[in-house]
Amino acid sequence: MTVRPMPTPPIKRSAEMLEDEERLDRLADVLERAAGAILPSGRLLEELRGRSLGHALHPVLTDLPIGFWAAASLLDLTGPKKHADAARRLVGAGVLLVVPTALAGLADWVRLRSPASRRVGTAHATLNVLGGGIFTTSWVLRRRGRTGAGAAVALLGNVVVSISGQLGGHLTLVRHEPSASALEVG
Repeated sequence: MTVRPMPTPPIKRSAEMLEDEERLDRLADVLERAAGAILPSGRLLEELRGRSLGHALHPVLTDLPIGFWAAASLLDLTGPKKHADAARRLVGAGVLLVVPTALAGLADWVRLRSPASRRVGTAHATLNVLGGGIFTTSWVLRRRGRTGAGAAVALLGNVVVSISGQLGGHLTLVRHEPSASALEVG
């Protein structure tokens, strides 16, 4: 019996294609300048990188907004009118947590040296910004009483952050980023 190798899944092929996408380099340069202006220095930067945890902080923080947003969509699907207030609060809590999550991710991103990893990381960051914007829109719609529209927008947001999460997983599990050197001081 001949065992044929499994074909590469399309989502993995897409991530690998991003590694070679040189058009992302200009966006990476913009992100680099933004990081220089936004990120703190010293001990706070070290903590954003996970010094006290002994590993990267960003992956830990991502669970919170993603979990809140997924829970909001579950409530939307199981009882949109009954759970409207709770779903709105969950979406809002996730939006608030975008800032520390993004800062921790940016602190990791600036340590990426390989052009391929920087490109995937740039796409990951861009999708996260888009996802945060989509969920902010969902929250605003819900605040204005447009619960159904807010719920629909949140479903789109969950798709975007799921794709972004796959790219983050590609960085960590396939490209082995952020490396252990991400926790070095300096």
